[in-house]
Amino acid sequence: MNAQKLVLRFQAGTLLLDGADRSFQAPSTFCWDERVLRWRAPAWAYRQTVREFIRRKLEFEDAARAYQEFDFPTKLLFEPRPYQQQAIEEWNRAGRRGVIILPTGAGKSLVAQIAIGETKRTTLIVVPTIDLMNQWYDLLLSCFQAEVGLIGGGYYELGAMTVTTYASAFRFMERLGNQFGLVIFDECHHLPSYIHRYASEMSIAPFRLGLTATPERTDGEESALEHLIGPTVFRREAHDLAGEYLADYSVVRVQVQLSREEREIYERERAVFKKFLQDKGIGLRSLDGWQRFIAASARSQEGRRAMMAYRESKRIALGTDAKLRVLGELLARHRRERTLIFTADNDTVYRISEKFFIPAITHQTGIKERREWLESFNAGDVPALATSKVLNEGVNIPEAAVAIVLSGSGSSREHIQRLGRILRKQPDKEAVLYEVITSETTEEQISRRRSEAEQFRGARYETPLEEFWQNSF
Repeated sequence: MNAQKLVLRFQAGTLLLDGADRSFQAPSTFCWDERVLRWRAPAWAYRQTVREFIRRKLEFEDAARAYQEFDFPTKLLFEPRPYQQQAIEEWNRAGRRGVIILPTGAGKSLVAQIAIGETKRTTLIVVPTIDLMNQWYDLLLSCFQAEVGLIGGGYYELGAMTVTTYASAFRFMERLGNQFGLVIFDECHHLPSYIHRYASEMSIAPFRLGLTATPERTDGEESALEHLIGPTVFRREAHDLAGEYLADYSVVRVQVQLSREEREIYERERAVFKKFLQDKGIGLRSLDGWQRFIAASARSQEGRRAMMAYRESKRIALGTDAKLRVLGELLARHRRERTLIFTADNDTVYRISEKFFIPAITHQTGIKERREWLESFNAGDVPALATSKVLNEGVNIPEAAVAIVLSGSGSSREHIQRLGRILRKQPDKEAVLYEVITSETTEEQISRRRSEAEQFRGARYETPLEEFWQNSF
């Protein structure tokens, strides 16, 4: 037995145990730290540690916990829907730790609001962007009679509820990791990255909630969410809620053909690219294939020519003039509906903006300008917006009804996010996502990969283009 009293402390994103020598049977998450002659554990082990001490009937002082209990006076802006209430019940049943997966527009923020009200602990909400941080700040002020703080974007203010970005949480969590009893990770698919995960691991928060529509990651690290937050406790997809709670939607794939000149250039450049891969024995289907190609392309003039060939063939497939002709027809057909146009690159965004006089939003667009365009879009003063990736998540554009994907990655998550932008329920709204694909190019394979999710398995696939216009409407 230890003569000294056990004291659990928080220090720089970790737990320290005073009053226990090296012979003490510490929990498995602790390691002996020779530098300070103390047992040390990551902060996330706080809940497990306290439970084990209580189970073993060990007397200890909890000096790690600095968060408070609050009875947050709240007003629900909307009555919870049955699936939202069920999600919270499952989260409670899992010990108030876990991930809830709901499609965009299904009301994840209301689920978080209920969780805050029921947990009654100092709460931190972690989000990926400054825009989303500001949205959460406004929402919390409108829903709770409590002080709301901000960390990020030039602010450092703590409140009973505090909103921060993943980047700021990583920066400050070793200092603030014991200040919150509940941590909510919005768009939690960002959390498993090498840097962001410290926002979870350096926090003692015993209660954790992850929210996302698309947990899957290209690196497969979504499995780390169970360690960082908790298990998936509830999941619903867009097609489960379409009609009653989300807008009815359809996904329409439209194939276009390269012109004769484009086809000749495309085939020539692909041949150069493929020959280089074959000569070097590089297979792009292997896990390290792309990295090997990049490394090999930098070592010789032949390699640099292969990289140029790859880029040129991709540019032709993604940006063929036929796609812009289809875009013009779709914009005319849906001229009375708010439309989002997505591409894989900024150059195409600016090309669309110039040709069709449509505002462009990219990572180069200033915060104030971006906000003005989004407000004008929601108000109906601007009927369409062209963007690359910055509107995939973290924006509130409930009036959007049509999405036109001219190009994108092979990521199902990106495709689901783009669909989610148009699913907010509105009276008589029927959302439609168009996917415009260049036939007989690598884009067909990219389309198949990103359409593997259940949301897209009922997509109509019409070809050739003339039949699409004759038969689809």
